[in-house]
Amino acid sequence: MAALGWLTPRRRPATARSVLAGEASAEAARKSTQEISEREAEFPVVGDERAAAFFDLDNTVMQGAALFHFGRGLYKRKFFDTRELARFAWQQAWFRLAGVEDPEHMQEARDSALSIVQGHRVSELQSIGEEIYDEYMAERIWPGTRALAQAHLDAGQRVWLVTAAPVEIAQVIARRLGLTGALGTVAESVDGVYTGKLVGEPLHGPAKAEAVRALALAEELDLRRCAAYSDSHNDIPMLSLVGHPYAINPDSKLRKHARTMDWRLRDYRTGRKAAKVGIPAAAGVGAVAGGTAAAIALHRKRR
Repeated sequence: MAALGWLTPRRRPATARSVLAGEASAEAARKSTQEISEREAEFPVVGDERAAAFFDLDNTVMQGAALFHFGRGLYKRKFFDTRELARFAWQQAWFRLAGVEDPEHMQEARDSALSIVQGHRVSELQSIGEEIYDEYMAERIWPGTRALAQAHLDAGQRVWLVTAAPVEIAQVIARRLGLTGALGTVAESVDGVYTGKLVGEPLHGPAKAEAVRALALAEELDLRRCAAYSDSHNDIPMLSLVGHPYAINPDSKLRKHARTMDWRLRDYRTGRKAAKVGIPAAAGVGAVAGGTAAAIALHRKRR
């Protein structure tokens, strides 16, 4: 047992220097906590009409991707077949597993959605969007992010969603959450009917920053007093525009950038894997896959 003596901590009396070091460390920790609390208490500033907040949607305000949830709702209403549903489910599973937005995957999802809605009326999709929100999206809103948005509203500030999702979906979500409005990807329509094309390009990456800049100019906002929230490194251009950038449920690249820039971070996910790669929950993949299998089985049974 003597050989293991080095494993046992030796009791040594505290010296004056060690006591001083301990007290100094405790005081520094107390001051740091107080300073953080004071900074948080000062923001958002009540009554600052030239300040506003801009929130990314997917994995920031809502768990998962709005476009994929919308696709599930359209399948339920027989807008497309089981093969398309399987593709939507795989894209959603990949999105959950990776925890980041991949431009190629997102573009494929948008192309699928555009082909599905082509020929349908805008008013029809807006009405269906309300139903789909209740069915698939309402329960996936992150309470923590919702509270942040409400803090800005309570301070008398305007709050917008800024997302690559179709603007019709974004507007439904913004309205249901009591937000000011939404910026989103605009699908072309003629006489109220979708053509299957986009107006310009998806509102993604730098395009989001340009949309926020244009809106701030039109609304006479001071971007230095505004806040922006996102989970993705793709939104660094938007986050860099404002004086109060927040990394919410950040992917690894955004987390690293936020720490370098001393941006504030918030993470509302749970589990070790979520902290590492940004999965809302590993079980989410199984839920999507299981839902797809059930839908396919039901489809075959009906046939």
